[in-house]
Amino acid sequence: MSDERVFVSHAPGDGELVGRLFRSIRNLPFDVHVAGEEVERGRDRGSLRGRIDESSVTVAVLTPAGASNQWVNQEIGYAVARGVDIVPATSSADLLGGYLAGSDTVTLDGESMDRSVFELLSALRSLLAPVGGLDTPKWYLPFHCTVEGCSAAVTLDVDRDQPGLWRLHDHGRTIHVDCGECGARYHFDPGTLAFLRRETPRAE
Repeated sequence: MSDERVFVSHAPGDGELVGRLFRSIRNLPFDVHVAGEEVERGRDRGSLRGRIDESSVTVAVLTPAGASNQWVNQEIGYAVARGVDIVPATSSADLLGGYLAGSDTVTLDGESMDRSVFELLSALRSLLAPVGGLDTPKWYLPFHCTVEGCSAAVTLDVDRDQPGLWRLHDHGRTIHVDCGECGARYHFDPGTLAFLRRETPRAE
């Protein structure tokens, strides 16, 4: 597990959107702390400042509800004060203001969430240190083989750049890795790093 951490600031009603945005990203080897999961609904979020202090990046989900939410705005201000990088994710640049005016954004598009996830991954890859070791400066996705009788550790290396990954996505290609123990092949979407399917070798 990497020491990198990401804090996600959002309005209470945007939990489902946040879940869709981070579903595959949470499989990467760093911690993602989502505000709505850290405190009970309606409770004071002031206690989450420690999470922001520990984070390398704060992702601010700025839907119309998020942009007007007092806690989201306080968390953005606190992240700025603490020198934490902020990635705004919004459906409209008109929702950016204050500290975030003119910032580069991740475009939220409910009709094309794959593109939104890709843009968020691109932003995180540009801001976070490589989650591999210094001798392997790349990203990776670790998991365990799910074939019955095999639970070997498997690692998908993400060593292409973001434009290259999106080109593969656009052409309907996958990135894949084989289990070193049983030979099962796991396919992932190159744009979002979401798991797609498993191919299990036929018994000889």
